[in-house]
Amino acid sequence: MRERRVNRWPVLVLLCFSLLLVAVDATVLHIAVPALTAALEPSAVQLLWIIDSYSLVVAPLLITFGTLGDRYGRRPFVLAGYVVFGLASLSAAFAGSPLALIVSRAFLGVGGAMIMPATLSIIRQVFTDRRERAIALGVWSAVAAAGAAVGPLVGGVLVEHLWWGAVFLINVPLLVILLPVAVWIIPPSPRRPDQPWDATSAALSTLGILAVAFGLKEAGTGHMIGRDASIAVLLGGVALLVWFVRRQRGLAIPLLDIRLFRQRGFSTGVACVALAIFALVGLELMLAQYLQLVLGLSPTAAAVRMLPLMVAAVAGGLAAAHVLQRAGVRATISGGLALTALSLTPVLTWGTESHPVMLALCFVGIGFGVEVALLGASDVIMASAPEARAGGAAAIEETAYELGAGLGIAVLGTITTIIYAPALGTIAGVPERLMAQARESLASAAHVAHETGDGATGETLLNAARAAFVTALHSTVLVSVAMLALTALAVAVFIPRPPGAEEPERVPA
Repeated sequence: MRERRVNRWPVLVLLCFSLLLVAVDATVLHIAVPALTAALEPSAVQLLWIIDSYSLVVAPLLITFGTLGDRYGRRPFVLAGYVVFGLASLSAAFAGSPLALIVSRAFLGVGGAMIMPATLSIIRQVFTDRRERAIALGVWSAVAAAGAAVGPLVGGVLVEHLWWGAVFLINVPLLVILLPVAVWIIPPSPRRPDQPWDATSAALSTLGILAVAFGLKEAGTGHMIGRDASIAVLLGGVALLVWFVRRQRGLAIPLLDIRLFRQRGFSTGVACVALAIFALVGLELMLAQYLQLVLGLSPTAAAVRMLPLMVAAVAGGLAAAHVLQRAGVRATISGGLALTALSLTPVLTWGTESHPVMLALCFVGIGFGVEVALLGASDVIMASAPEARAGGAAAIEETAYELGAGLGIAVLGTITTIIYAPALGTIAGVPERLMAQARESLASAAHVAHETGDGATGETLLNAARAAFVTALHSTVLVSVAMLALTALAVAVFIPRPPGAEEPERVPA
């Protein structure tokens, strides 16, 4: 026990570095989309799967691997997660087709889901002093936010100076170093083989989420299985999730504690987390393409343009506690969401021209507003849950983060695809076969424009594609603004305010 306490800070450094790799991988591809599209030529639906298969696999598996770690020990899952993550990174770096990259990204999600919940549990295990544990958890939370924020910058530098596969290959040498260090310093955790684990619930949640995501994407295009079949898959996914919820209600020890959602504040807080991340990650992907393919910036220059978003997010995380204390939880969450919606509104007036100052101001408002709202929502979630269910509440919040990211890309990306293709139409002098490819996405249109060989025709196609993408971006932003505004209103209405207090009432166990 004494040796474990001596090594607790090196353990924290190792776990935070592991979490950093996992968090960066969620957003690192946003800047790499044009280069990746030129190399692999994915369809619009395939491109969305490449981006968000990672988050959609991580989301349902977080609770699964978290409970398995409690049963069989967390250390083996961290070590196994390193191996899976490293092999999947190597496979993704040299993927020769869109399908191969999608499968590799899915396995990256499996590795990430093995690592993430175990890191948090091990921190709680090795930091027995409550004050030190609070510091460690604060560092862990900051690393998670910073990793997702810095992902586009890392991707931009690697893509511009190496190639798109470098965003994955860089993980391999880092994990080769981390694995033996982890074997040496991560302490074993107690095993609880008698703790129940429901494999059926795990399968229902995973298959349900993936089916819903697949149905949403295919419903917009119908390229792979047709629109009727995609709607059937979507409804089947909803049915699986309904079955999952009903099953949890009947289990003595459920995989996901559905009873927590009976608390109005808890349900509203979880919805706020999911919808805020939904809007942020989906729009971050679209704006990264806007900077490169519409404004013509290099990957590194586009990543630098997005720095105000990252800096403002960090500042929002640092200032949110003071805002929460002074303004109260309802005003903090509603104000953060309203600021995000307001900061997005100027995008509705933009065309293909550059707005560097206004873009920076919009990014500052978005990053700060979302982080303030997320911290307020986290406070509501943990305050609404009884102490005995705090672990389950934290697991649900982490799942809401990943699910919001995956579905944000799926839904907003599908809306962009639906609007973009008819807006592009047909360009004289471009064969229909190439036009069909150009209608897949703006990145595909840029690739086709380069391949036509006719400078004037290619430039005409690219200009038309840029205008069509801006039209689609406006539709996506309009949906996001409406969702954020409605969520802000719902927070003001549904989060309870106890008499004489500004924070949500803690529900007794």
